[in-house]
Amino acid sequence: MRKEPYDVGSYVHVVKRGGRGLPIVRDDIDKWRFLLSLLHENDRFHSENWFRDLMDYKLANTFTRPPIWPEHRPIVKILAFTLMPNHFHLLLKEIRKDGVSLFMEKVGKAMTHHSNKKNREKGSLFQGPFRSRTVDSDAYLRYVAAYIMVKNVFELYPKGGLKKASENFNAAWKWAIQYPYSSLTDYSEKRACPIIDKDLLGEVIGSPIALKNLGRDFISGQKTDTALSERVILE
Repeated sequence: MRKEPYDVGSYVHVVKRGGRGLPIVRDDIDKWRFLLSLLHENDRFHSENWFRDLMDYKLANTFTRPPIWPEHRPIVKILAFTLMPNHFHLLLKEIRKDGVSLFMEKVGKAMTHHSNKKNREKGSLFQGPFRSRTVDSDAYLRYVAAYIMVKNVFELYPKGGLKKASENFNAAWKWAIQYPYSSLTDYSEKRACPIIDKDLLGEVIGSPIALKNLGRDFISGQKTDTALSERVILE
């Protein structure tokens, strides 16, 4: 496991991959459950049957919190995320000791439990512990944000993946900012879901136009930094 030390106040790029490279989500139901897990597992309160609570109050298709739950008290700040077919990326801020580790454990267990129950399988959905890197500069914060929210979403571009997205940036961008399983949609002001706390990243990125320019620079390689590019890869 590649995991760097961090403390309260640290920004951390986290990756968690499916076992043997297999999918961690198989349909839109699984993808929506991932979003709900990010929201509801990021809480000091924990309900063993949190999805059943949502169902009981007819809230399973929303980001609304059941009224029987206490006030939301997050254990991390989620600045950015992107869900891929066989892994996911998060940009987190540690706001309490061991909050990142606890949050990742809760999300992993929730996703594994749902997948095993739905597909009648056993064992962990993931290959092992999460991998992480501490973000130690504004430059790296911008770089990792573009990597998580632009490069990864562009890889999913339905008209030819990253290569075609790079060649047709404006068309790919128009598609990418509508992809619901990434915070790119939120930073582009197409959505405002309660999963995200922009924190410092909102200031560093700036406006949706500035984000688009950052994404264009990242994809075109105009601001490629070898040291940053080597740090951002978490295998």
